[in-house]
Amino acid sequence: MEIAVGMKGRAEAVVDNSNTAEAVGSGGVKVFGTPFMIALMEQAAWSSLQEALGQGKGSVGTRVDVVHMSATPVGMRVYAESEVIAVEGKKVTFRVAAYDEVGEIGSGQHDRAIIDMARFMERTSAKLGREKE
Repeated sequence: MEIAVGMKGRAEAVVDNSNTAEAVGSGGVKVFGTPFMIALMEQAAWSSLQEALGQGKGSVGTRVDVVHMSATPVGMRVYAESEVIAVEGKKVTFRVAAYDEVGEIGSGQHDRAIIDMARFMERTSAKLGREKE
């Protein structure tokens, strides 16, 4: 399968005390935290690519540009949707949006890079042997 414009993904969760702004330290309120909304958007994008990637391939997030427009209380279901809007070599760009049971809570754009997982981890692990310059 090939990565193509129009591919879609979806991820969902229920807001509980573990994914609130208070829990992550990004605010003192018990509502769905922005970092968790972004993670849900990334999960939706990641999930749309996995089947299209060959063995040993993966993707990593490289850019997120979103707005969080509406708070969601503990106990409510949330979901994120993604759609591929551009493919440029190893770079895949998505339109992302998140919703709760009432309506849209956030939207924006997310980029992911296609990687060879073994090579990526080898290069990343090599950082452990380097000293600060």
